[in-house]
Amino acid sequence: MLKLRPVSRATGRAQRLPSVGLPDAQGRALRDLRISITDRCNFRCVYCMPKELFGSDHQFMERDELLSFDEIVRVAGSAVDLGVDKLRLTGGEPLLRRGIEELISRLAALRTPDGRKPDLALTTNGSALRVKAAALREAGLDRVTVSVDSLDESRFQAINDVRFPLARVFDGIAAANAAGLGPVKVNAVVKRGVNDDEIVPLAEHFRAEGQILRFIEYMDVGASNGWVLDDVVPSAEIIERINAVHPLVPVAETRPGETAKRWRYLDGSGEIGVISSVTGAFCGTCTRARVSADGKLYTCLFASRGFDLRELLRSGADDDQLRGALADVWSVRDDRYSEQRAQLGDAAADRERIEMSYIGG
Repeated sequence: MLKLRPVSRATGRAQRLPSVGLPDAQGRALRDLRISITDRCNFRCVYCMPKELFGSDHQFMERDELLSFDEIVRVAGSAVDLGVDKLRLTGGEPLLRRGIEELISRLAALRTPDGRKPDLALTTNGSALRVKAAALREAGLDRVTVSVDSLDESRFQAINDVRFPLARVFDGIAAANAAGLGPVKVNAVVKRGVNDDEIVPLAEHFRAEGQILRFIEYMDVGASNGWVLDDVVPSAEIIERINAVHPLVPVAETRPGETAKRWRYLDGSGEIGVISSVTGAFCGTCTRARVSADGKLYTCLFASRGFDLRELLRSGADDDQLRGALADVWSVRDDRYSEQRAQLGDAAADRERIEMSYIGG
């Protein structure tokens, strides 16, 4: 049980160092906060919410179990006070949360200690983006990332497992670009034997469309997706396949702690990224914390348990105490699961893990 204590912006152990941010036990600064605003999703993607485990009788959280907008803004504001300068809304599917435009407007009004607006992004399956994009941008959203795992209509529908058409996701991407939320980033989870034959076609399609495609290694998040290492297509192989057809050169990171290693096409026609949390762990530079829809703070995507911010908020804690709790949790953070996965062996498979649909991506 953490001892909560108030934190002054001028003094105290949780003081943010302007150039480095609030360090954890490994010296990694807190810079990014990913906030899940709902556990609900209208897709049943086989690698995240397989239908056999998340069927029609699945009980999602009641409204009063979710953090309210007031509570989300308080958490985000406290994190920004401590050095966070990037906020990302996730889910579930975040566009299913009623009134999300109001939440975005309130988050967009936050300011870092040096007066900057935090970068405000959202990850979505794209199903509601066509009708929401303009309002999201007007509310203050800066960017969106959309998940597209296949260009083949039947395969795309098989992966989302609710027969949702690919064309409507593409319409959403176009609407996001038109609204000023571009260039849209596109995430594709690659699983061997499922969609790895589309690596080059995916790269070619989104290069032609002017979107930034990021390939994500299939990860062992949660316990419901049947993950085995043989299903992982290493990022090195992804780059090799694309490079054989369209030569690539590496691009230096623009921000410490970036999850994606970036590559640009030698002919200047755009770039791709690869996220290698299985074969090229980046724990040593990870700057991200996550808040679940019901207010648990997690310091790793592969965490087994989180710290209950909702209980703290609803017990009457003031903003100093909230900042103190965030600082205390982060300061003892020592997570390095991706680096330790191989050494853990069978223990890695047996450990309790939080589902991606609960913690956000």
